[in-house]
Amino acid sequence: MSIFFIADTHFGDERILRYENRPFLSVDKMNSEIIKKWNERVKDDDSVYLLGDVGDEAFLKDLSGKKFLVKGNHDTKSNEHYRCAGFLEVYDLPVIFQNFWLLSHEPLYVCQNMPYANIFGHVHANPIYKDFSEQSFCVSVERINYTPFSFDEIKRVIAEEKSK
Repeated sequence: MSIFFIADTHFGDERILRYENRPFLSVDKMNSEIIKKWNERVKDDDSVYLLGDVGDEAFLKDLSGKKFLVKGNHDTKSNEHYRCAGFLEVYDLPVIFQNFWLLSHEPLYVCQNMPYANIFGHVHANPIYKDFSEQSFCVSVERINYTPFSFDEIKRVIAEEKSK
């Protein structure tokens, strides 16, 4: 069983194509590509943490794996609604994962003296934010090729960054 992270899928949202300059001719093509890449990577016994802004949750039924939602600014429906749509757990606030990782939609300030690292979304391709640092990793779809990113890869990238 593997663990994956992804954020800002915005399934079914036409506006996100223009707003984030996504490389798809239509929202249907975007939805299909994200679903295809997700299912190529994620198996049914894997866990996927979607760190906000899922979009049209009707697409969840097409996605492999056990799904968990850390709600983002566009996830305005009730937690019960998202659970009924297919998420096993739904979180309104950031989550401490495995006693070290802060899972959030928006990036959190993590200083060098804090014993945490932050996995986040929200910022899409905004160049003000790095893809990763010694204590953070952005999983907005635009930064991870619209494919869920494995927890093992995140840990490896951050460890390499720390060793520089």
